[in-house]
Amino acid sequence: MIGYVTLGSNDLQRAAAFYDELLGLIGAARFMEVEDVFIAWAVAPDKPGLSVTRPYDGKAATVGNGVMVALAVDSKEMVHKVYDKAIELGGQDEGPAGPRGDEFYAGYFRDLDGNKLNVYCLTSP
Repeated sequence: MIGYVTLGSNDLQRAAAFYDELLGLIGAARFMEVEDVFIAWAVAPDKPGLSVTRPYDGKAATVGNGVMVALAVDSKEMVHKVYDKAIELGGQDEGPAGPRGDEFYAGYFRDLDGNKLNVYCLTSP
């Protein structure tokens, strides 16, 4: 159902460097790019992607209250790797990697523009 999610950025090159490293951990790479306007990453062109862009209306990008993007991975170890990398790259902690209930394991963070993301996996009880 989801094709891609777009997050606004006020510094596209800074956001690109953040997401190149972060999403590279889970096998995603740039698959679409319009110079100084839009960059999208995915693990494959036919899989859901994440993109960053300058707002079309020319105004500053702002954070959506209640908006969050969830990145699915296949293990608790990868949750920690991605979460730790986000913090290392200057992301802001919104809840460290760990269990959230019996079958959900996640870490929450904000990117360099303040957009909220999490990285998660489903686990067996």
